[in-house]
Order: sequence, then C-alpha cells, then structure tokens
Amino acid sequence: MISPDEVGALSGLRVVEMGQLLAGPFCGQLLGDMGADVIKIEPPGKGDPMRNWGQGEEKVQWEVIARNKQSVTCNLRVEEGQEIARRLISKADVLIENFKPGTLERWGLSPETLHKDNPGLIIARMSGYGQDGPYSSRAGFGGIGEAMGGWRYIVGDPDRPPARMGVSIGDTLCATYGCMGVLAALHHRDKTGEGQVIDTALYEAVLQVMEGLVPEYDYNGFVRERSGSILPGIAPSNVYSCKDGPFMIGANQDTIFARLALAMEQPELANDPKFIDHLSRGENQIELDEIINEWTAGLTIDEVDALMIEHSIPAGRVYTAKDMLDDPHFKARKAIIEIETEGHGKLKMQNAFPRFSKTASGVRRVAPTSPGQHNAEIYGELLGWSEAELAERRALGQI
Repeated sequence: MISPDEVGALSGLRVVEMGQLLAGPFCGQLLGDMGADVIKIEPPGKGDPMRNWGQGEEKVQWEVIARNKQSVTCNLRVEEGQEIARRLISKADVLIENFKPGTLERWGLSPETLHKDNPGLIIARMSGYGQDGPYSSRAGFGGIGEAMGGWRYIVGDPDRPPARMGVSIGDTLCATYGCMGVLAALHHRDKTGEGQVIDTALYEAVLQVMEGLVPEYDYNGFVRERSGSILPGIAPSNVYSCKDGPFMIGANQDTIFARLALAMEQPELANDPKFIDHLSRGENQIELDEIINEWTAGLTIDEVDALMIEHSIPAGRVYTAKDMLDDPHFKARKAIIEIETEGHGKLKMQNAFPRFSKTASGVRRVAPTSPGQHNAEIYGELLGWSEAELAERRALGQI
C-alpha cells in the first residue's frame, strides 16, 4: 500500500461511480489505482452486490474492486436521491454508469441535463448492447456479451459445447475500454474544455479482441471453431504434460523451434519437411504436439523449465494463486501486494497496473467496509451538509 500523499497520474480527478456489479466498478478501480478520487454511490442498505461476490467461504473480491474508493449511499429511485446525485455529479470530472440504457434519462440525469450543470463532464456509459440499436433495451450481462462478441463460441474443446473463462472477461474488457475512453476524452477536454459521452457495449468490447475472426470469414469463408488448448496453425504452442503437472511451451517461430529441437535432443525435427517452417508445423500440429508431449512426459516441470531457460525458449509453469505468491519474480516486481484491510485484516491482492516511472499507481485507500461509510465526509465537503441534515435525509430514506 502506498501513501495517500504519493501523487498518481490522475491525482485531483474526481470520479463519481454509479451502477453495480462488475463493468462500472472495475472501470472505477482502474481510474482509482491511477490516482483519481472515486466516489462510489451505493443503494442504502446492502449496497453493491459485489460485496458478496467471489469464491471461498469469506467473500473478499470487494477488497480489490472497491479499493481507492469512498462510499456514499443515495436512493436513486426517489426524486430527492436523484437530485442529490445530480449535485454530486455537477462537481465531478467523470461519471461512470452501467445501468440499462434509458435509466439515467428516466431519473432526470440524462447527459444533456448533466452537461448543462457541468459542460466538461465525461460520462462513461457501459451496457450490454450500447446506448442505441435494436437490442439496446435488452438486459445484458458479461457472459451474454462474450457470446454475442464471438468469444464463447471458440472457447473450449471441439467435441463439447462452448465454455467460458473462469473470470468475467466480458465485463472487465468493457470496463478497460471505458477507462481508455475516459483518458482519451480527458485529452480532448484539455484542448477544448468540452466533456462528452463514451458509449461502451459489452459485446463490442469482446469483438475488439477477436483478432481476424470477422475478416477471415468475410474473405475466406472461414469460421473459427473451438480448438481446446491450441490455436490452429500456430505450432508448437500448447500446454504439455510433465511428470508432475502441466507446462506451457511456445516455440512456433522457426529459429525458436530449432532451439527446442536441440533441447529435446532431436535436432532433426527442425529439418523435417513436416516441421521445417511455420506453415508446415501448422499443418502437422497434432503430430508435433504428440512428439513434444512424449518428451515432456518423461521429465519434471523443473527439468523442462531449466532446459527452456538454457535454450532461450518462451515457456513457463501454469500458475495457480499459490504459485504466484511463492514466485520470486512476482515478489521482485511487487505484482502482488499485502495491505491491511478494514474488513479482512492483512490481505494479498494484485497490485495496480500499469506501472508509471513518474507518478505512483497503487492502493492509497482500502475498500469501504459499509455502504455510506463516507457520507459525512463527502456530503459535508461537497454539498455542505450538517450532521443534522445527514440524519434527516437518512431518516427520509434519501441516503
């Protein structure tokens, strides 16, 4: 954990985060990690459902996604709560929201209304299908965006139905593109003073990382299919079985494959017509993987790893969280940090990313333990509320 006095690249930027679950909050986490002051609006009572998300008996995912944020409660379903939100947003640089399209407009918080009070406001809107188009009014979660964007169809083994990753990649991709949009919009505002709206759809965020999937079909009529642990035509690049577990080797470039053949003490493979170049190895991918797997099966992970390092071949262990915590490179790079949280004591988690040479990114503030933990601080400072007004508005169900 770094000191709040260490200046991040986005220091002084005020962000209001509305919405819940993953896309909007992850965008807020990214901005907060880079130094922005993030005010998270939660509904009174239970707060964001993310507080109860995650694996294991104790739910600790909240400690990551809510770090560097202050929590205020606001009942956005009543007129008075909507007015409170409008006043907060009028004092912000950025608004993040991931409600169903039309929700802000229904609450009297449309971009047009908000820009009247705050012309420089940047509004990052995240939704399943975008703010317009025939599907815009449909409910959408990350998994639906992954399916529509093409991701789910190609993930898994070819003889089984489409699979998924073990993380919510559609949501986090959408949030990451939303964060990129905010940074670009800030640059535009620096030149013009104008705010603007960023419209990010879950399915389009997924579509952006689908490489040649669309033009391959458009030009060649080729449909990518599920291929398990390989990328068809890219060989060798796979997870192979050692005596004590899996190991990843990526040696699909010609000179690297020649080094792999030497490491395997089978140098003739590099000159075999079936494996002599990229196209040949791709056409004979299954056979080549079987040869490599037969070799790795007779060795331990440590033995294969040492040979890959000796011959300068891209390769590595298939890490679990335990492996990460034990690994010296993770430690040297401070990729994982330990912080003293308010809710779960000392807790290890991924550090802020990317790293900056001049401005510090990192965890300045631990996740708020309760919804509205910073009501007095935020509403007092920004809206001038007294303790009596806070108590009255709480009693009326506005916060």
